[in-house]
Amino acid sequence: MAVLLIGTLDTKGLEFAYIRDRLTAAGVPVIVADAGGIGPPAFAPDIPSAELFALAKVSPSGDRNSAVTAAAKGAAALARKLFADGRLTGIFGMGGSAGTVIGTAAMRAAPVGIPKVMVSTLASGDVRPYVGTRDIAMFHSVVDIAGLNRISRTILDNASAALIGMIRDSALRTPHSALPAVAATMFGVTTPCVQAARGHLEAAGCEVVTFHATGIGGRTMEELIAEGQFDGVLDLTTTELADELVGGVMSAGPDRLTAAALRGIPQVIGVGALDMVNFGARDTVPAKFAGRRFHEHASTVTLMRTTPEENDLLGLEIAQKACAARGPTAILLPLRGVSALDIEGSPFRWPEADAALFQSLRNWIAGVELIELDLHINDPEFARIAAQTLRRMMGSRNSP
Repeated sequence: MAVLLIGTLDTKGLEFAYIRDRLTAAGVPVIVADAGGIGPPAFAPDIPSAELFALAKVSPSGDRNSAVTAAAKGAAALARKLFADGRLTGIFGMGGSAGTVIGTAAMRAAPVGIPKVMVSTLASGDVRPYVGTRDIAMFHSVVDIAGLNRISRTILDNASAALIGMIRDSALRTPHSALPAVAATMFGVTTPCVQAARGHLEAAGCEVVTFHATGIGGRTMEELIAEGQFDGVLDLTTTELADELVGGVMSAGPDRLTAAALRGIPQVIGVGALDMVNFGARDTVPAKFAGRRFHEHASTVTLMRTTPEENDLLGLEIAQKACAARGPTAILLPLRGVSALDIEGSPFRWPEADAALFQSLRNWIAGVELIELDLHINDPEFARIAAQTLRRMMGSRNSP
């Protein structure tokens, strides 16, 4: 087992040698992979750049962009190979834009739980493209990574100490629970429902992992389901589908609501928060939506009510994805409202829009259990029935 130390040894060789020596002195084995393409490495790596590019199965065409792209692809392939071989205990990278692209490509290819530390000049900005759905610790380098000095040494010392601490602590970690694992989706406006349903599932002997349906939350859940991390899914908050359809800022992409269907694990699907599309501050909402119904949830969060036409399309999408499922699937409809804002006297109450969603599901569902409840989504009874339905399906799946 070793830490993968990956980066451009032609331009950052001094800094990588410093980290290598610190990890080695702490008793942490290291595998150094060179991703450089400008000149010879500052010291001999364990995996030279030619080998890394070979793993990418693509040769850089000579320009910087293709070299970085190939190195990143090779870095990801290397991380997957080391993990599959049982040799990966952590990943450390550092750099500017190129080094960050390459290092985090390796980190995103490693499973959740493998310690990952990236020292980057970009870490004080938007790191979503680099972190993605993985547990990457981003350290802002503060100064450029160009030699060792009083500031850069301090940052590198802290970053390497963090990685060493994560690795040493691994022996003290609580083992994974043997309980059946359930993935659940939640938004602020569906929190009472999901919290109550979680309580019922936990009382029945399940471990519930909740994902915030903010786009990245849904993407992360779909990836972990695809990796086989869960035995059932309580997907009561499918609001990310609305953002993908309409153009909001919290889309989880077109593959949302597909992983459980493909793996054939039991899933209960809800229509939570499909009454809204998410944007940033009010002045960031595209002009084409002028005249729509809005609610300012916070100074940086503006919600827009979905229309009957949009809800009709959302019903069709949910029905198509549910009907393609290989395992037990049920859809629950809360006929008195789909979020905390969709209740009598609240700003998004629009019975015609909800009716379009519900009727679309009725029209297109075939071979999937459709449960209609004369309840609001946040009513305690709705949560109880949702949890009970999932437990019933999980139990039948495990029966001989």
